[in-house]
Amino acid sequence: MKARYKYRVYPTPGQKHQLAKLFGCVRVVWNDSLAFCKEQYKLGTKKPSNSELQKQFITQAKKTEEREWLSDVSVVPLQQSLNDLNQAYQNFFTSTKGKRKGRAIKPPRFKTRKSRQTARFTLRGFKPHQDSVYLAKIGKLKIVWSRGLPAAPSSVTVIKDSANRYFLSFVVEIKPEVLPKTDNSVGIDLGIKTFATLSDGTKIDAPKPLKKRIKKYRKLSKFLSKKTIGSKRYEKARLRIAKFHAKLKDTRTDFLHKLSTQIIRENQTIILEDLNVSGMVKNRKLSRAISDLGWRQFRTLLEGKAEKYSREFRVIDRWLATSQICSNCGFKGGFLDLSIREWECLNCGRRHDRDHNAAINILVAGGQSETLNGRGGKQKTTAKVAAACEASTRRGATAR
Repeated sequence: MKARYKYRVYPTPGQKHQLAKLFGCVRVVWNDSLAFCKEQYKLGTKKPSNSELQKQFITQAKKTEEREWLSDVSVVPLQQSLNDLNQAYQNFFTSTKGKRKGRAIKPPRFKTRKSRQTARFTLRGFKPHQDSVYLAKIGKLKIVWSRGLPAAPSSVTVIKDSANRYFLSFVVEIKPEVLPKTDNSVGIDLGIKTFATLSDGTKIDAPKPLKKRIKKYRKLSKFLSKKTIGSKRYEKARLRIAKFHAKLKDTRTDFLHKLSTQIIRENQTIILEDLNVSGMVKNRKLSRAISDLGWRQFRTLLEGKAEKYSREFRVIDRWLATSQICSNCGFKGGFLDLSIREWECLNCGRRHDRDHNAAINILVAGGQSETLNGRGGKQKTTAKVAAACEASTRRGATAR
């Protein structure tokens, strides 16, 4: 399987200038080719092949007066840019035909200099050294090897983020590592107040970096709004906000990586609920809190690390009412408001913590355990009998 290893690099002022030229050339080649493809589409002509685009917008464009400066940078990132454009179109076409899983993919868009800048080199365009990495027509970039590469990289992407930080992202081929098998299985219920509640009763709080620094963010945003767009003071204020967001992202990512690694190492089977995060963030009252937690990234990390370490990762149906079903007898008590943190089962009388009960039901739904009713306990009551005593639920003071 393929994996990415990302490292911080520190280019000199001259190398920063060369990298800016490289990013600009990659962006121009992409935008010129994309504009040509869109024009051909309007005329009803078939999209040109990747080789035709490379010949027209790289080889021939270098011979023109308007694009002769394309020769100042390595040709490898320019070719990879058009390879990416071709792949983006293929993903879009397969998505519109229904051959690609997941939500529909939008067509490729034009690149802007204001967003994150990237350029990819293949084997003939870079070479790692002990304390630096050589990039074609850029030179040796000083790098901090925070960890060693497990294998020889097949490609490297140089990245400049919005906070003006530079990174190198290597793609390497690794073999899945088999961890010692364990009999432990865990169901995970994700929440807002408590980031995750495990089926064994463990509750994990999230750092919530934005919530802790929301006053500072508002101050920086207000400071930026008073600056003239395009001025030097505007750029300084924008850079402050970019560094602020970079710190939030690093804090959140560090927490999610450590937690996902711990769960993977301690459990053989990990079961998670399929949450509609993209739909939930449309709720204006919860969108900021949900985005601050990083639920989707957490699921992605668990899924990737389960494959890497030979663990089993399962996702249950999002429509299963895990918070409403009694984990002791299987009785479904009906809708519970988010403010209700504890409730009592009308059938067996067991008192439940809402999140812990949901985590146990997630574990059961994943096929790793069974309820008391499933082992031959008392038959659950009907919905009509339960409805008469529904006032037994207790409201708590804290929302989920």
